[in-house]
Amino acid sequence: MDPTRAFVKSVKRVVVKVGTAVVTRSDGRLALGRLGALCEQLKELNNNDYEVILVTSGAVGLGRQRLRYRRLVNSSFSDLQNPQGDLDGKACAAVGQSSLMALYDIMFSQLDVTSSQLLVNDGFFRDTAFRKQLSDTVSSLLDLRVIPIFNENDAVSTRKAPYEGKNCLQDSSGIFWDNDSLAGLLALELKADLLVLLSDVEGLYSGPPSDPKSKLIHTYVKEKHQREITFGEKSRLGRGGMTAKVNAAVCAAYAGTPVIITSGYATDNIIRVLRGERIGTVFHKDAHLWTSIKEVSAHEMAVAARNSSRRLQVLNSDERRKILLAMADALKNNESVIRLENGADVADAEEMGYEKALISRLTLRPEKISSLVKSVRMLAEMEEPIGQILKRTELADKLILEKISCPLGVLLVIFESRPDALVQIAALAIRSGNGLLLKGGKEAKRSNAILHKVCKIYHRPDTVGDKLIGLLDDVIDLVVPRGSNKLVSQIKDSTKIPVLGHADGICHVYVDKTANIDMAKKIIRDAKIDYPAACNAMETLLVHVDLSRNGGLDELVAELRHEGVQLYGGPRASSLLKISETHSFHLEYSSLACTIEIVDDVFAAIEHIHHNGRQIQVPLQNLCFDSLYLKNLFLSCFCSAHTECIVAEDSEIAEAFLSQVDSAAVFHNASTRFCDGARFGLGAEVGISTSRLHARGPVGVEGLLTNRWILRGSGQVVNGDRGVTYTYKDLPVKA
Repeated sequence: MDPTRAFVKSVKRVVVKVGTAVVTRSDGRLALGRLGALCEQLKELNNNDYEVILVTSGAVGLGRQRLRYRRLVNSSFSDLQNPQGDLDGKACAAVGQSSLMALYDIMFSQLDVTSSQLLVNDGFFRDTAFRKQLSDTVSSLLDLRVIPIFNENDAVSTRKAPYEGKNCLQDSSGIFWDNDSLAGLLALELKADLLVLLSDVEGLYSGPPSDPKSKLIHTYVKEKHQREITFGEKSRLGRGGMTAKVNAAVCAAYAGTPVIITSGYATDNIIRVLRGERIGTVFHKDAHLWTSIKEVSAHEMAVAARNSSRRLQVLNSDERRKILLAMADALKNNESVIRLENGADVADAEEMGYEKALISRLTLRPEKISSLVKSVRMLAEMEEPIGQILKRTELADKLILEKISCPLGVLLVIFESRPDALVQIAALAIRSGNGLLLKGGKEAKRSNAILHKVCKIYHRPDTVGDKLIGLLDDVIDLVVPRGSNKLVSQIKDSTKIPVLGHADGICHVYVDKTANIDMAKKIIRDAKIDYPAACNAMETLLVHVDLSRNGGLDELVAELRHEGVQLYGGPRASSLLKISETHSFHLEYSSLACTIEIVDDVFAAIEHIHHNGRQIQVPLQNLCFDSLYLKNLFLSCFCSAHTECIVAEDSEIAEAFLSQVDSAAVFHNASTRFCDGARFGLGAEVGISTSRLHARGPVGVEGLLTNRWILRGSGQVVNGDRGVTYTYKDLPVKA
């Protein structure tokens, strides 16, 4: 839950105001879809024991539309030739009120909810007895689970002037001016815990919402925003508009009732508001005291992270080691609260129907937390990675060049449904001296928040950022996306910053004719069953054709079927095994499913991996290659290139596979599941890279470092290379 929305936890009674621009369409007709969504949300709140009060506009607009039609059907042809005068607004209100309430009654009745109508006007609130009776009546209705629906009785209202009084909920006559101010007044009179004003825009903007430079204001601070905001046009249909909403919101909020302005066009915004999500604009009397309301730009966050990186580099190795050990202890000591928050995320994900693979990655089981603790401690005990002299060269007499390891600078890591990734990445950043910005998926919001809080206590402020507003090109040095193919591809396409990651994890296991079948069964079972949702799980099984003739293929298939794996075949395998044919070999199932295909030999397997694992479908019939090697080299530029395995007893066949398959990790007689930073002894991993520049495979501390050059001289100058005698002598490396 966003800290600026924490107050919604205690909300019991809520007033919802829906404006004319939400209730009606641009042509003046009722927006039945939006009204239906509104009623469904109020029904859900009612069922969850909230006390709901609705203030609605729209009667005048609905009445005007009906009276225009009636005037049209009752007019003669000659009448229509003359200019038609404006309809009387109070007549429109009288006709529209009954129609609007009839519609609400029908909709709520379909949802098994009872509603009631209360028409008020400005004069009523001068009467103390009326105000008490109003409160008593509403309380009785709410006790009966009835939703009171308020509307100003425009048909008999005598008020004429707009806002002129000192009280923003009142006009010059001392009461209210429109339904926004009525909603604010009712929220105070009825002691509501929250007022939600539904608008036709997402909330309050710094300028007209149509202006591209305008930004949504998440938290309104009167002292800051009162002079800065430029309002756009008034409501297209009602009397109010954003000016009226802000005036009503400020008055109600500073009198004690928090207010949130948000869009009524979305079908679930009221529910999201009460979940504490950061949508719309919040008005609260204590807003000026919240430290988190500062609107920090992405650039400012990145600059702070870069400064943190430089402070981290000043710390010595033992200081960073102690930070990591303290972090590991904190994870262990807070396991119960971490699992509690994670359990809430998992429950929400299951309720929303997320895929099982995502829920599996989302879940923080005890063994996963223990593994995280172990990984952080392993990182703490690693050799100091920063400032290591990688190479020393004497360029000339008393002119020494040193190549030294150093941090990259600032990392931007975007990850989906993997809260454990937050801990791994934070620990790696601290060990490698890098600043860090994190952006986790919304499905792991609670888990990420508690893990971030636990990790952040033990290192300097701003080392790890918790929010990302946008992608930057000037102070971010590396982007590491961890998540779905769609996420990684989108990040790669939308930034000029170097991106380290893999878009697909289409891992192949090739079982050669020389394979030990018992070993092969063990490997393919582990590669598929151990953790099907992982990016290093087997997705395609390639089998030598000879095994389809001697019973070896049948044993492999039986092993997978015994474990409940859904099998799909290529053209050859589907025909032979009588299984469904896959529509594509470029599939990452991330579940108990895989593709099987039969190949003629190891070279056909290599070509299959390079050809069918690629992300870009190249029309090979239009291309000419002088050799199979060149063809495979070309295809490897486009393949998934994650992890591949060969199961074979013939060492020459195995070496051909190991040397020619151009993937980040290639294994012989070992499960693809070994492709992991912790299993490689890296302590943890920031991700697995399938790119060919900088870092490849599981990326640990070393992959988050670069190098710089230090030259130590004694007054040498180039002078056209006439004054230097180059020796280029390698020198011993010293710490």
